[in-house]
Amino acid sequence: MKASERVAQLIKIWPKVYPNARTELNFENPLELLIATILSAQCTDKRVNMVTSALFKKYRSAKDYAKAPQAELENAIKSTGFFRNKTKSIRAATSTIANKFGGKVPDSMEELRELPGVGRKTANVVLGNAFGVNDGIVVDTHVIRLSQRLGLTKEKDPEKIERDLMKLVPKEHWTNWSHWLIWHGRRRCFARKPDCANCEVFRLCPSGKVFLRTGVARKPDD
Repeated sequence: MKASERVAQLIKIWPKVYPNARTELNFENPLELLIATILSAQCTDKRVNMVTSALFKKYRSAKDYAKAPQAELENAIKSTGFFRNKTKSIRAATSTIANKFGGKVPDSMEELRELPGVGRKTANVVLGNAFGVNDGIVVDTHVIRLSQRLGLTKEKDPEKIERDLMKLVPKEHWTNWSHWLIWHGRRRCFARKPDCANCEVFRLCPSGKVFLRTGVARKPDD
């Protein structure tokens, strides 16, 4: 089966398996999503949500974050890890938003990439989930792993993987595609011992039978 045919069938199946697939970061506006996404690097969404529940009440605007003392903000986000670098990124990005973009998070890839500490992945998260703009595909560790296992790419570099996926996945599904793969990666296609025996898309996965045969995957009775 060609990769394009596999993708077409997956697009029909994913919404049935994960009808509520979405980002699992809590946010109410583009600024909150930007902050949460920066905090999510090397950190679980659950931990980020625990931190932002208080953070979003204290800091309401880009100017609030930009003016916050480094030590104060570091202490507020410390449990997310890499807090010093994350604090620098947040303060620098929000300062640019406040001074260059009138306090509003920009809604284009080009302008989002002008924000210090904001790369393509973060920009894609904000565009797709806060603005409903399909400019690219979020490629995180789950998307990398599943894209390779599903035979959709042989690349290892996130931007090269994104380019491969953008050729295969219709543009209107780019944001949801990331959600589907991330949800499946967290709930079924684990990095270690994937649950191939119960996988909803097993028949479309070229890796599943190999994993079961070689003992990489969980056995049906595990």
